Amino acid sequence: MRPLRIVTFSTLFPHAAHPLHGIFVAERLRHLVASGAVEAKVIAPVPWFFVAHPRLNKYAWLGKMAPRHEQHAGIEVRHPRYFLLPKIGMTSAPLFLALGAAPEFRRLLAEGFDFDLIDAHYFYPDGIAAWLLGRQLGKPVVITARGSDLNQIPNHPLLKKMIAFTARRADGLITVSTALKQVLTGMGIADSRVTVLRNGVDLERFAPVDREAARARLGWRRPTILSVGFLIERKGHDLILRALQALPELDLAIIGDGPLRERLPALARELGVAERVHFVGAVAQDQLKDYYSAGEALVLASDREGWANVLLEAMACGTRVAATRVWGAPEAVTTPAAGLLFDARTPTGIATAVRTLLSIPPDREATRRHAECFSWEATTLGQLQRFREILEQR
Repeated sequence: MRPLRIVTFSTLFPHAAHPLHGIFVAERLRHLVASGAVEAKVIAPVPWFFVAHPRLNKYAWLGKMAPRHEQHAGIEVRHPRYFLLPKIGMTSAPLFLALGAAPEFRRLLAEGFDFDLIDAHYFYPDGIAAWLLGRQLGKPVVITARGSDLNQIPNHPLLKKMIAFTARRADGLITVSTALKQVLTGMGIADSRVTVLRNGVDLERFAPVDREAARARLGWRRPTILSVGFLIERKGHDLILRALQALPELDLAIIGDGPLRERLPALARELGVAERVHFVGAVAQDQLKDYYSAGEALVLASDREGWANVLLEAMACGTRVAATRVWGAPEAVTTPAAGLLFDARTPTGIATAVRTLLSIPPDREATRRHAECFSWEATTLGQLQRFREILEQR
């Protein structure tokens, strides 16, 4: 039996100018290809507009910097451009995305890569554009929902109608958590049409290292908690900074980059905790295990998450987590060995959760064993099964 041929299609995919962008999509694909059962190409469009400046139009600027072709983990990636109106182009994005990507799909076919299906990630606009392309090319389309594409974007009535319309017509639907699946079933999509395939964790890349050695390498002399993620409002880094006022015995390391990179240090100074905060910036995946292993706990104060990969990454390194009880978090933090969930997304609630977690002696081996339940193998097998079912039905 020849390997399945797929085209992974998503605007959420790493490129040379933005190497951590959509890393979760790239990781799922990397493990799928490693199974030997799939041949894949990636079409990862990047936005284009007349103005491309890092402050005025960040994504268009990143698009300008992205290469047209590159390799990622041995997989060919193509980055066609698509027109995107800043701020006001949301409703037209699926159409422009499909128009920008169509020539690249036709080019793949002309080159002899007669793919079996389109594997689209992120429902809006990517999934809708993929469905339009699939209709044009006569190829089945599988759409994976990942987070804000279902827990935020459908708050816009027109976009919700577009998502529901596409969901009823796509050949396959995947969500990374049961909570996201419930959004689709709430739109009238049959339960049997939606498959839950959670993100896994790379258990070799994220593994415990000697804690004291990691702390020495990082120069940490005091107990330190972690907040890891893109520096945006919904991640709640500011709430953890405020909680730090009630946790004088702890330091905090904030790992990530984003729009709040200047505002958060200013807030730390205003709160009088700046001397206890390490603003680390973006960290390569291969280097994160030192930070996770050195930390007392990971704190995730997001107001929504489809499936928070940082929870599994920390636990795979033997570090427990404290996370807001939202969306996919209760599906990852299911035992005391994993950590705990908190309901009060406030500085006081976070401080109380951290104190409670740290009052219980850690069992880093048990935390690691819990993370081992989330290997990529089950996700890969689930994808292959669903893809084959769809092709057999066609």
